[in-house]
Amino acid sequence: MNSVRVLIVDDHAHAREATRVILSEDPMFNIVGTATSGQEALEFTEQWMPDLILMDISMKGMDGLETTRLIKLRFPYIKIIMMTVSDDAAHLFEAIKQGAQGYILKSLPPSMWLEYLRSVVLDEAGLSQEIALRILQQFPSTKAQNDPVANTLTPREREILHWVSSGLTNRDIAAELNISEQTVKNHLKNLLHKLQLENRVQLTRYAIEHGLASDQLYRP
Repeated sequence: MNSVRVLIVDDHAHAREATRVILSEDPMFNIVGTATSGQEALEFTEQWMPDLILMDISMKGMDGLETTRLIKLRFPYIKIIMMTVSDDAAHLFEAIKQGAQGYILKSLPPSMWLEYLRSVVLDEAGLSQEIALRILQQFPSTKAQNDPVANTLTPREREILHWVSSGLTNRDIAAELNISEQTVKNHLKNLLHKLQLENRVQLTRYAIEHGLASDQLYRP
């Protein structure tokens, strides 16, 4: 695939450099620039039009959450991954609500950074169970049986939605359904097109709002 244009946003010079070093190990990622604040991130996003933004969640002035919200309003197709030193689910869920595709802990080893970022770029990354549960609680099922689009979904597409909403990756879904990973990807592309959605987070919300979410989320 073509290289992914990346903008790094962090108000700490050491963190920006560390992120740059990690991404430089994978030719998939082409770092087009770095921003030291939320305001710079807004300006540089418009100037460079990156495919992916790595956004520090805690910055002085305009924080990563507000910056993400503003960028997503103008450029909804840009993928944003939050970078954080804490796995505080409240902050991370707020980032998801603002449009972020996911998050990554700064303490993870470089190999896990690269594996996760590649999966996000390829739309293969699942949500954590905790975040999926928070989405479920925030958007209780309406079981909209009369939704004309929902009624066009095939049994297999409903199964895919079921497992996406439980936070499974493409590989895990393929194992559950005994199909190939490529078949899962094809189903996801069809679902996104049919439902006019952009990513797995939106698919999860759709599944919850229409009573198609996995009952796995209710289990202890």
